[in-house]
Amino acid sequence: MRLSLSGAKRSLASRIAIAAAGLALGSTMAVATATTANAAIACKVTYEQNQWPGGMSVNLTIQNLGDALNGWTLTFTFPDSGQRVDYGWSANWSQQGQSVTATSLDWNRSVPSGGSVNIGFNGSWSGSNPTPTDFKINGVACNGTPSSPPVTPPVTPPVSPSPSVSPSPSVSPSPSVSPSPSESPSPSPSVSPPVSPPPGGRVDNPYEGADGYVNPEWRANALSEPGGSRVANTSTAVWLDRIAAIEGAGKMGLREHLNEAVEQDEANGSKPLTIQVVIYNLPNRDCAALASNGELLISKNGLNRYKSEYIDPIAEIMSDPKYRNLRIVAILEPDSLPNLITNVNSHEKCREAQQSGAYVQGVQYAINKLRAIPNVYIYVDAAHHGWLGWDTNFRPAVDLFYSTIAGTQYGVDGVDGFIVNTANYSATVEPYFNINTTVNGVTVRQSKWVDWNQYVDEQSYAQALRNALIAKGFRNTIGMLIDTSRNGWGGPDRPTGPSSATDVNKFVDESRIDRRIHAGNWCNQAGAGLGERPRANPAPGIDAYVWVKPPGESDGASEEIPNDEGKSFDRMCDPTYEGNSLNGYNKTGALPNAPISGHWFSAQFQELMRNAYPPLD
Repeated sequence: MRLSLSGAKRSLASRIAIAAAGLALGSTMAVATATTANAAIACKVTYEQNQWPGGMSVNLTIQNLGDALNGWTLTFTFPDSGQRVDYGWSANWSQQGQSVTATSLDWNRSVPSGGSVNIGFNGSWSGSNPTPTDFKINGVACNGTPSSPPVTPPVTPPVSPSPSVSPSPSVSPSPSVSPSPSESPSPSPSVSPPVSPPPGGRVDNPYEGADGYVNPEWRANALSEPGGSRVANTSTAVWLDRIAAIEGAGKMGLREHLNEAVEQDEANGSKPLTIQVVIYNLPNRDCAALASNGELLISKNGLNRYKSEYIDPIAEIMSDPKYRNLRIVAILEPDSLPNLITNVNSHEKCREAQQSGAYVQGVQYAINKLRAIPNVYIYVDAAHHGWLGWDTNFRPAVDLFYSTIAGTQYGVDGVDGFIVNTANYSATVEPYFNINTTVNGVTVRQSKWVDWNQYVDEQSYAQALRNALIAKGFRNTIGMLIDTSRNGWGGPDRPTGPSSATDVNKFVDESRIDRRIHAGNWCNQAGAGLGERPRANPAPGIDAYVWVKPPGESDGASEEIPNDEGKSFDRMCDPTYEGNSLNGYNKTGALPNAPISGHWFSAQFQELMRNAYPPLD
């Protein structure tokens, strides 16, 4: 899984100040409605905000209760002189004194009668933070009520940073859904016809009491390796990383895997069987990396193709009644939403994904289609602690996950949980220190390795993220998954206890089991080992440890290799590369002679077995 350490991280002093202050979220709402003697313009504006000491995140809904609009300008006045717009989206934002103006963009300028537009901003305040009340659309005050309720479905826009207001480096807006300006809008997603519910109904944890599907193709690769029989019967996920993979493209397709799963289920007695399928083909996929770029582009009708040529066929196959006894776990779009938190300013493809709303729309469409199938369970990718664990990334990520999933037709019930560490190497648990450890009076957060992160391992991050998501509005039944396929870090270099060093950097480096050169390294890491074997309910709030990334399948090629899978050469997979700002300009730690992502890498598989922890028998 790709990594952007802390996005646009603030200076050390600033990050310390944020950590010390903390965020105390509240919510206020102001509603103003208007009709005028001239019925051409009538409007309703809803102003909702979360606030914390010195800061706020505001979402506004402009509802058109009059004639159709073709271009609009919203104006209002902040009651207090200390209130400021710092970062706006889905409109051109400007502020003069206490007067704020937001004008339409090309894609949301047309609003039908009864339609609505969602816009918003992150801002700052000092003194007090009262709610504005003098909203106007095109100069007409919103101060009345319509004669009849609106009937047209709302037009919901994406996140779009304002070109007229300097973005705050530490805050990421909560996006909403919109048609891509480069694609024709598609109708509201249809839902697959309901199929017969699975025997016994839906369960809270699809891994509990179930056997895991053994992919025959991965099993054959493992058995071909000396010593591979020790893990060949371990359950691993099936990756659908392009449209052709649904039918197989020379390998087993989705229907073949599900047919095989039915046979394994029939052979294992009364226990249910869980099969994991990775849904991984958004347009502009992996927008901040190259090794796993996909086949679809937003600018070339990619979102519509994603819906009609990718998600729809997957949903149709999964809804076949012959598979209703299976527990099908859909791992949804690794790296997608996290890239909107940290990589919009630095990568054009990420910026396009944000401004068009393609990632959010695609994830929502997939949830709407797959959640309609009673025996499909959905877990959305939530990156890992070394990506979103900083204060400046964690809260915006919670907001983004919530706004995206709450925007589906199922609301927060659209997903069963989230997965962390997908295809990455972060340790599940660092046994010899935690975030509260101090060395000679200095917290480990000040070490170069931890770098002021709030977490040192995946389990603490996953549990904290779950708690934050529940506090935001998710049900307390959601669970977390941790991909432990390659994060064991055993072998001779594994520490056997905490260091006795009195220098915090030396202590952390000698105590950590994660032996990477830098936490920003993600490609075919030298020294890595198989991690905890898949099992259900390993810790509070954790539904399962899983092997989603099949061990032995490459993360990316160590040199340019022509291919027809849309995968490019990423220098982070080159062991000679000196690194970049995301990994502190360190060597990549990648193994040499690697094939393109997803292809079998024998040398890696052998090293993973040698360094497995717990060790292999």
